[in-house]
Amino acid sequence: MKFSTLTILLLIVFIAVVSALEAPKPPKKPYTNVEKLSVGVKKRPETCNKKAAAGDKISVHYAGYLASDLSPFDSSYSRGEPFSFVLGRNSVIAGWEAGMLGACVGERRRLLIPYNLAYGERGMPPKIPAKSALIFDVEVVDIERKDEL
Repeated sequence: MKFSTLTILLLIVFIAVVSALEAPKPPKKPYTNVEKLSVGVKKRPETCNKKAAAGDKISVHYAGYLASDLSPFDSSYSRGEPFSFVLGRNSVIAGWEAGMLGACVGERRRLLIPYNLAYGERGMPPKIPAKSALIFDVEVVDIERKDEL
C-alpha cells in the first residue's frame, strides 16, 4: 500500500510541476521583412541580482515560431525541461547570443530574429525553411556565473 500511495503522490507532484511550466501565448501577428534583431522584454523581475553575460551558463524555457506564419517549430515547455547553454560560445544561433545578454532570472523576452542571425540561407529543414525569420518567447530560469560552474 505504501508503494502505491507514494506513486500517486509523486504523480500529483509531477503534474503540478509540469502544469506550472506554462508556455507563453503565441504572437498575434506574423512578421515580414525582418531585417534586424528586436528584443522585447515581456516581464521583468522586481530584483535582478545577476545579468546574463558572456561565459555564463543560462537555463531557459522557450517557444519558437516562424515569423512569417507563426507556425510553432520547437518548445522546451512541451519537453518539460529547460534548455541550457553558455553565452559567448556560439553554441546557439547568433540572435540568441545577442538577444539574451543582460537578461535576469525570471525575465521573459520576445526575440524577433532575422534569418541571417538564425539559420541563414539554408534554414533547418523540414521545420525551418530557408531564409526564415524566427520569433522566440524565452524565460530565464537560471544563470550560473563561469566562476560558479
